[in-house]
Amino acid sequence: MAVLNDTDLTLTGAAQGKMSELFSNIEDGIAGVRVYAAPGGCSGVSFGMTFTDVINDNDGIKDFGDYKVVVDDGTLSYLRGVEIDFIDRGDGQATFVFNNLPAAGGGCGTCGSSSGSCS
Repeated sequence: MAVLNDTDLTLTGAAQGKMSELFSNIEDGIAGVRVYAAPGGCSGVSFGMTFTDVINDNDGIKDFGDYKVVVDDGTLSYLRGVEIDFIDRGDGQATFVFNNLPAAGGGCGTCGSSSGSCS
């Protein structure tokens, strides 16, 4: 396990607050929030988060006291330098977003987007 620093991954104040709130309402066996990369979409890679009860030897950890953010070394190679934010527009459209994603290259043949927002 490695300790992640701010050059690897950051969370805004809003994201940290929402994570703390979520962790106050879950069972004790949860070790942290796993950030993962999945193939697919226009950009080739999309990111998500899920609760995890396992921390592996190849995981990096960023400890925020109330919770840990866990990233495996394969995902970290895509994610390094990303900022996770939480945006609540007040209309039921509250979500975590990944800012500063590295350019993935390629893009989408139908819309030219590399942001994964093709429709």
